[in-house]
Amino acid sequence: MKITFRLRFFIPFLLLFITEVLIALFINDNVIRPYIGDVLVVILIYFFVRTLFTFRHVQVAIGVLIFSYAVESAQYFNVVNLLGLQHNGIARIVIGTSFSVFDLFAYTAGIVMLFIPMLIRSALVTPETG
Repeated sequence: MKITFRLRFFIPFLLLFITEVLIALFINDNVIRPYIGDVLVVILIYFFVRTLFTFRHVQVAIGVLIFSYAVESAQYFNVVNLLGLQHNGIARIVIGTSFSVFDLFAYTAGIVMLFIPMLIRSALVTPETG
C-alpha cells in the first residue's frame, strides 16, 4: 500500500471539511446538523482516504460504510464510557455518545450519493456497436 497525494480528491475533502466545521459551529437544528452532517461525513472520509491511497472507488466506499457502522455500533455499546473517556471531549466527538438508527440511514445515503456520478456516467456511455 503506497501513500500518495491526489489533489483531485483533496479539494472536495477540504470543502467538505470546512462545511462540516461550519455546521458544527453555527448550526444547531434538528435536520442539518444531525442528518445532513452525517450524510456529508461519510463522503468526507471517502475523499480523505482517496486523497492518500489508491484503493478503488467501491473498496473505499464499502470500507467507509463499514467503518461508519462500527463507530455507530460503538455508540450503541457506550464505548466512550467503557474506555473511561467520558470526560475527554475529543473522544466524545470522534466516537460519539448517542446511538441512532437514523444515523445508519444517513451514512448509507451518503455512500449511495458517491455512486450516483458513476451510474450517470455509465448510463451516458453507450456500448460500441460493431
